[in-house]
Amino acid sequence: MQVLRLLPLVLASLALASQTPLTAPDAERVVDVSKEPWTSKYGSQEDLGYSGPLSFSHMPYSRCLDDANARFDIAILGFPFDTTVSYRPGARFGPYGIRSGSRRQRPDGWTLAWGQSPTELGASLIDCGDVPLSAYDNLKALDQMEAAYTTLLGRPVASAAKATRITSRSASLALDGVPHPAIVTLGGDHTITLPILRSLSKFYGKVSVIHFDSHFDTGKSGNETGKYERITHGSYFTVAYEEGHMTNRSVHGGIRQKMRDHLQLRHDEDVGFEVISAEDIDDYGLDNVVSAIRARVGDTPVYLTLDIDVIDPAFAPATGTPEAGGWSVREMKRILRGLTGLNFVGADLVEVAPAYDNADVTSIAAADLVHDFLAMIQMEAPPPKHNGPFLMKGKAEL
Repeated sequence: MQVLRLLPLVLASLALASQTPLTAPDAERVVDVSKEPWTSKYGSQEDLGYSGPLSFSHMPYSRCLDDANARFDIAILGFPFDTTVSYRPGARFGPYGIRSGSRRQRPDGWTLAWGQSPTELGASLIDCGDVPLSAYDNLKALDQMEAAYTTLLGRPVASAAKATRITSRSASLALDGVPHPAIVTLGGDHTITLPILRSLSKFYGKVSVIHFDSHFDTGKSGNETGKYERITHGSYFTVAYEEGHMTNRSVHGGIRQKMRDHLQLRHDEDVGFEVISAEDIDDYGLDNVVSAIRARVGDTPVYLTLDIDVIDPAFAPATGTPEAGGWSVREMKRILRGLTGLNFVGADLVEVAPAYDNADVTSIAAADLVHDFLAMIQMEAPPPKHNGPFLMKGKAEL
């Protein structure tokens, strides 16, 4: 009786022993992707403009703060922070919005304006993701931004010291004579520039700032205010200057804010800035605006920060403090081309608040400007004018 009970188990064991697996175990199986149905018929798995993980312009993506093996010459880094704004919040979604606006772009995107793509210029590009910042403690968030930026700025570059314009320039400007990566930061409200300047000064000493904005952002920090209130997106430059991170050769472009009185201009000068108003582009011309900026910063290490509200709200409505009468996107792009070749050590684009956008126009404009940054900070001189019907071989320029 006991034998009969065991008989089904014995038969099952014999059956299993006689079976041959259809495929080898996973550990021993070698897959030839080229012979699989998808690849053999359609090729590699490419992301479309509207598909795939969200990185800037479909760049390689890594959480660089966690990945010590990530190597780059230029990094995209997000600072999702907006708790020091004075009017409309929402710029914490700026890094997401700018990346979303970049989905139709590629880092190898070639344009008539530049005559090259950012990747053709040789630098290794990567999107390092967003830094997780406190939404409740501003001082902690500022320290987190400085720590993150300093970490990545201290990483070894991907290219040799003189392999690209960006690495050779960095080595010549750095206090330690070592090349450091360039970081293009996506804000976030404009306060993020303060921890960036704190970090940059550790590597380069004082830097000159090219600041495109409709507002000065040099409001008096005020010793009478609390430690949390002292630093806002309207006072961070004053704090940076007081702390010794900036030269007295900085310059604003696009200013058109309403002020309390003329004394605000004097304070702005005390913080080291020269002012180019929004109207100056009409009165003196775009080329003169570019020349004035270049003359102001000279051969000093330069940090460029662009508040999207420098653009007229007709073109870029999604921002916290819009001001009428700004520059067009095309004018801004033309100015950026004219500044190529300066000693750029980094750049940011801030104050994009996607909740106020229409058809993503602000995010698209911001992403396009960041694409220009990637070429601007690599090239040795402004690109030549487009050789179309207005520039003819052997003839004078019309």
